[in-house]
Amino acid sequence: ADIISTVEFNHTGELLATGDKGGRVVIFQREQESKNQPHRRGEYNVYSTFQSHEPEFDYLKSLEIEEKINKIRWLPQQNAAYFLLSTNDKTVKLWKVSERDKRPEGYNLKDEDGRLRDPSMITVLRVPVLRPMDLMVEATPRRVFANAHTYHINSISVNSDYETYMSADDLRINLWNFEITNQSFNIVDIKPANMEELTEVITAAEFHPHHCNTFVYSSSKGTIRLCDMRASALCDRHAKFFEEPEDPSNRSFFSEIISSISDVKFSHSGRYIMTRDYLTIKVWDLNMENRPIETYQVHDYLRSKLCSLYENDCIFDKFECVWNGSDSVIMTGSYNNFFRMFDRNTKRDVTLEASRENSKPRAILKPRKVCVGGKRRKDEISVDSLDFSKKILHTAWHPSENIIAVAATNNLYIFQDKVN
Repeated sequence: ADIISTVEFNHTGELLATGDKGGRVVIFQREQESKNQPHRRGEYNVYSTFQSHEPEFDYLKSLEIEEKINKIRWLPQQNAAYFLLSTNDKTVKLWKVSERDKRPEGYNLKDEDGRLRDPSMITVLRVPVLRPMDLMVEATPRRVFANAHTYHINSISVNSDYETYMSADDLRINLWNFEITNQSFNIVDIKPANMEELTEVITAAEFHPHHCNTFVYSSSKGTIRLCDMRASALCDRHAKFFEEPEDPSNRSFFSEIISSISDVKFSHSGRYIMTRDYLTIKVWDLNMENRPIETYQVHDYLRSKLCSLYENDCIFDKFECVWNGSDSVIMTGSYNNFFRMFDRNTKRDVTLEASRENSKPRAILKPRKVCVGGKRRKDEISVDSLDFSKKILHTAWHPSENIIAVAATNNLYIFQDKVN
């Protein structure tokens, strides 16, 4: 139940939320810097924990709906409270997280325990006062957006107008208004009239960071469609279509499976899209549809292992990818608790490992290398000894600083740049 299923920084980076398979959301808050302990800045401590979703049962379809949190998305902070969206397979919830450090005392009609007093016994009029109390963080559900998805929700994305958001499942994308819970607007529907003709499913979707009319969604066929909501109410005709033609010499039984896109992310600037498939990360320019401008090999050494990865179902793992705050570095996960970073300017890349053995506080991570073939150097790890049960699917990057959060099964690691 405590396997982490999503990680997300808020817009300032002061809060970090994780969701897990047990339906819980844990929010971490960054410590304020103290003069006598300057290195403590950057430490994240638990701020609030609450149960977001419970297991349910769909009686019409005789299906269990698990409580696992698929995605969390923060809303920009408008006042003292924080708001976030969390979703499981079927239901999206809007949560308000607020602090209380004062309590009212001195009621007239009830005593301090909350019991009502006899009105005939009240002889003086008291003015209630606010007394300080221990800080309490309360999470309350403000909206529940349910009953709009036949299939499992894989993505939610908040629009830049902050009035609407979308939720995407395998075949449909719905647009919601934050104030209206009982109806949504279907903006993409790729369900064929005959389900036997189904050839692809939607795998991820995201709104453009600045243009509220534009969004992208990716498919299991390795294609990305950019849609414009100004063109028509139902965006079944895309404005742009991004696809890289496959090299026929590389075609194999696994080609279709490994070309399925597991994550799509707009850059902060809104100029680029990043997509992650099983073996690579690609960066696309919105103005060039026929091929990506950059392709990075995440774990090319697994190409010879696709057969065994298919047998143990690892080939269907859905890795996510993230940009750093300036769009100059991208990060994604791999197996053996490895995660990869690619610098787009210098073209340098590094493999790092998130594990308890080498993650003591303020320890410096050593780059890891995987070797293919017989000869192995001292600090290299053989591709045959990689642990495929240890995988990093979910990562997050602080919006403005070099602080990253990496979820490795049920452990959350937070790393930051070495401060001299």
